[in-house]
Amino acid sequence: MSTPLKILVIGAHPDDCDLSAGGSAALWRSLGHSVTFVSMTDGRSGHHEIPGEQLAQVRRKEALAAGATMGIPYLVLDHPDGGLEATLDNRTDLIRLIRRESPDLVLTHRPNDYHPDHRYTGTLVCDAAYMVTVPAVASDTPALSHNPVIAYLPDSFTRPYPFSPTVAVDVEPVIDRIVEMLSCHISQFFEWLPHNMWPGDTVPEDEAGRHAYATEKYQQWIGDRADRHRDLLVRQYGEERGNQMKWIEAFEGCEYGSPLDEEAIARLFPFLATGGGTA
Repeated sequence: MSTPLKILVIGAHPDDCDLSAGGSAALWRSLGHSVTFVSMTDGRSGHHEIPGEQLAQVRRKEALAAGATMGIPYLVLDHPDGGLEATLDNRTDLIRLIRRESPDLVLTHRPNDYHPDHRYTGTLVCDAAYMVTVPAVASDTPALSHNPVIAYLPDSFTRPYPFSPTVAVDVEPVIDRIVEMLSCHISQFFEWLPHNMWPGDTVPEDEAGRHAYATEKYQQWIGDRADRHRDLLVRQYGEERGNQMKWIEAFEGCEYGSPLDEEAIARLFPFLATGGGTA
């Protein structure tokens, strides 16, 4: 293998990276590439019973456990959940982080989303683009020699325009690995989300039951994605396989980074050359 890729996934909350890029992370790691997950906020607001500071500690431990299932560092920053802002100080801190990681590819939220933390995470990454190459900005951290490729994580929002992916990844072969990560976020998938988003659910107590429950919820989460992007799947994988795919991740190139063109896709998604989702 040539020099391993360095992939940086920047989400707003602990578990955002897992939900939107966990399958691709598993595939990168299976080929020996480096992946780092970042949560811009501490997750302190995501529970109906556990108070903020205690919850922030719980969610940090859950994120570390999730990352450990794949050998992925999971950085949870100290910005308060629900309180992230696109300030100059936060942008400068993010520029420093991106420079330290020196990624080939950065994945993050689009700047239009229902959640302000998601929006501002995307805005901060976009605002850090190019600036990571300018030595006079955040001069205490050496500038990068090139602007990394930046791509957006999937969403279902339609204004000002729908998510328009550049590349899709078949994650069906690694769904169990994704679910293993998600199941580490106990406070979310088995406590907060059943209270907030899935009221009336009975959450299993046993490990096998919880794995099945998390699998069902994850598949519901991404269930219509393959159909929404079927044209891309057929173009990318051919008519027969593209029409058969059910569970995918997809990413949209951001024009503020280096281009996610055909050369970049082949370089940054090497598992596509060997089947596009075969671990």
